[in-house]
Parts: sequence; structure tokens; C-alpha cells
Amino acid sequence: MYAANAVLFHEGDPSRHVALIERGWVKVTATSRRGWEALLAIRGAGDILGELSAVDGRPRLATVRGLTQVEATVITAERLHSCMTTRPEIAMALLRHLAASLREADGRRAEYGASNGDSRLATLLLELVERHGIPAPEGMLIDLPLTQQDLAASVGVSREVVARTLRVLRSRRIVLTSRRRIVVARPDLLQSLAGSVSMFTEAR
Repeated sequence: MYAANAVLFHEGDPSRHVALIERGWVKVTATSRRGWEALLAIRGAGDILGELSAVDGRPRLATVRGLTQVEATVITAERLHSCMTTRPEIAMALLRHLAASLREADGRRAEYGASNGDSRLATLLLELVERHGIPAPEGMLIDLPLTQQDLAASVGVSREVVARTLRVLRSRRIVLTSRRRIVVARPDLLQSLAGSVSMFTEAR
């Protein structure tokens, strides 16, 4: 059991065990040479963490921190190797997991090259609604305690850019926010804005 905000893995750590999340949510972050923290992914129940270090024996590429309280099963690298050798279906499942992660990362890089920070944030909010949204009286609540800095780290912009864009969205009643609480009231309008740079620019 890990408390909210507890670190499961540290970037650069030489440890080789993996963690299978049974309940809760974590964020995966990495820090650039210039000190910029990027939010690489959000993972939840059924996801496995730390598999690359377990396979190649190299230090952790990212830090994993709980967004909520997390229950996870820790599996040593030796046990994972044994399971992969004796049960090919486990090896195939791990390969599928790695392939999905690579596709997600490639898709995000392509998105970054074709849009600005405003559009990327709108797209991210739509993805979060799809994956983590639950019905609320005002619209769709993103059921994760994300900060503006988390959002900024996920789309590669400053927190000020996120704050400015959220102000525009709030002024149009498309998004409602409070401390670590985001409700998308009009997903249809947010979808339109995600592909429109000019609509954000005109609102400034």
C-alpha cells in the first residue's frame, strides 16, 4: 500500500523490481537535463510499472508517484524472468504492453509537432474525460487530482500557459475548475477548440 503522493520508483534508481497496480492511479514523470519535468503517462489498475529496468537491468527512466492511494503487488525481476520463460503468454502480454506504451509516446510526439500548447491542453482534457471522466451535475468530472503543473508537464508548456488557457475555457463555461478538480461542461465545444488555434487567440 502506498499513500497518495508516495514515490514507487525514483528516476535513476538501480532497482529492478516491477509493480503491478491493483488499485489507484500514479503519474510517471521524467526530468530533462535542463530540469524540466515532463509527465509521461498516467497509469492505473492492471498496469505494470518498471518493466524496462527489469528486462535490461539499467536504471529507472522515470519517477512514479501516486496520484491517489495505491495498492500494488511488487514482483522481483528474477521472478518476472522465470514467469516469462515458463509461461509464454506472460511474455506476450508484456510485449503488448510495451508496444502500446511506445505507440502512445509516438502519437504524443506527433501531436506536439502539429499543434500549440493551447490545442494540446484541450486535446489532453478530452483524453482525460474519455479515460477518467465520471458524470457530474455540471458535466464530466475528470476523476484524478491533477494540478495545473501536472497538466503543464503533460503537454510541454509552462503553468502560466495552462492557467491562461483554463481562464479562457472557464469564461466560456466549457470547463469548470476548483482545487485539483476539473469538470468539462461542454466536451463538444472543447473538441472544436482542440483543433482551432484562432479561437483561443481571439479570446485573449
